[in-house]
Amino acid sequence: MCQLSIFDKGPPTPCPSPFNLAAYVLAQADAHRDKPALEVYHSADKAQEVWRYSELIGAVMCTAGGLVGLGIQPGERVLLRIGNTPDFPILFLAIIVMGAVPVPTSAQLTEPEVRAIIAELDPALVCFSAGVAELDGLPCKSLDQAGVRALRQSRPAKALSCQPDDLAYIIYTSGTSGKPRAVMHAHRAVWARRMMWQGWYGLRETDRMLHAGAFNWTYTLGTGLLDPWAIGGTSMIYTGPPDRSIWAQLSQNHKPTIFAAAPGVYRQLLSQPVDDKFADLRHGLSAGEKLPKLLHNRWLEATGKPIYEALGMSEVSTFISTGPDIPYQTGATGKPQNGRSIAVVDANGPVRTGEPGVLAVSRNDQGLMLGYRDQPEETAARYQGDWFLTGDTVTMDAQGYVTYLGRDDDMINAGGYRVSPLEVENVLQAHPNILEAAAVEYQAKSETSIIAAFYVSEDNISERSLAAHCAKNLARYKCPRIFTRLDALPKGANNKLLRANLRNSPIG
Repeated sequence: MCQLSIFDKGPPTPCPSPFNLAAYVLAQADAHRDKPALEVYHSADKAQEVWRYSELIGAVMCTAGGLVGLGIQPGERVLLRIGNTPDFPILFLAIIVMGAVPVPTSAQLTEPEVRAIIAELDPALVCFSAGVAELDGLPCKSLDQAGVRALRQSRPAKALSCQPDDLAYIIYTSGTSGKPRAVMHAHRAVWARRMMWQGWYGLRETDRMLHAGAFNWTYTLGTGLLDPWAIGGTSMIYTGPPDRSIWAQLSQNHKPTIFAAAPGVYRQLLSQPVDDKFADLRHGLSAGEKLPKLLHNRWLEATGKPIYEALGMSEVSTFISTGPDIPYQTGATGKPQNGRSIAVVDANGPVRTGEPGVLAVSRNDQGLMLGYRDQPEETAARYQGDWFLTGDTVTMDAQGYVTYLGRDDDMINAGGYRVSPLEVENVLQAHPNILEAAAVEYQAKSETSIIAAFYVSEDNISERSLAAHCAKNLARYKCPRIFTRLDALPKGANNKLLRANLRNSPIG
């Protein structure tokens, strides 16, 4: 009898009720009052800011009290235009404490983009930080950075009693229609992250988590801040100028035990000797895009430390991973974390193991979104029976390992063959002079599609050299026909590659 591509090892521990996301994250504060919860670095020297647990919870609860004093009501939306500063997580948690709904947005959004979100969201308050352009003529209250920080002088609020399924926060993500979608998450979303603690991080109370992202990136918010605080660990964030060597210096000087980054950061670090600068690290974490096998192996050889990879999305966070208890398997992204119910499906339901299909998550997953705000039809369209369709094309083997092949709309049709862009990109990135690469299906003529490659490098590389490199490592039908050098690959606010932008780019 054939085995279907379904992973289900039983349900996770149910989320307690009542349950307030922020109160849960800060529950360790009393037991660790004098322990550093957050260390902020502007250089590789000593931490320029240290927030102890007592100071963190005090700032959050007083900010919540200040929001109440402003007249913000439970359920109202608060739009965050906060840059790379501790103001972001403090404000995010404070809004949830008093029952309102934070909506973090990228500080890089243009004025038209922000005004479109405000018009759709109807927030009660917009909060800005220094360096982020304020907007005139807003239809709601606004606070600049000084006003946000002044809230900390207020009387502390008490955490509002909430239910696990109540709306806690909203994040915006790219939509297939080109219009951003407002993804609504419940308070239980943070409880579901406990499945990552062992399934991905191997997280401990004694851990020092160095995250290479900015405060206002959702990858940093969850992995770099909320999870370490929920277990009583220490978060480490860098806010200084861009410096590809800073992570090695910070690791050597301040001894993190876990380092979280996107693959590009590991690639940059390996452009120079790392020596024993990561000696205190147990392992690294990678998310945001596929981790190439070659890059993983190079890092392991240079440092002796593994990188554990995870696959996720804005609608359900990271749910496929490797970790201390999930050994790395060549080519695979990882396995579903225990407590998840995952399948690979086609139009008829789960496919057999080894067959490609769409990765799907049970609608009962505690980390799954409540839906897209004011878009019930689009929300419903993402479900097939009891399965939420992620849009990722994958295969699952008999042991449950999932191999990522690409987005549903990213797969390349080359001469009748379906080609994963990741396979082409992994070969391109193995070229010694290429820093980053992307492959897309390009409409060369009205009825002819070819594979086009875009790459980032410090110096020009001859097309003949690139063609020879690909021909050596790929079947002919998988080889790009055109190579275009760019200063940078287009990426969204969550650092994911925007292949759709490349399909319409000038080539050659």
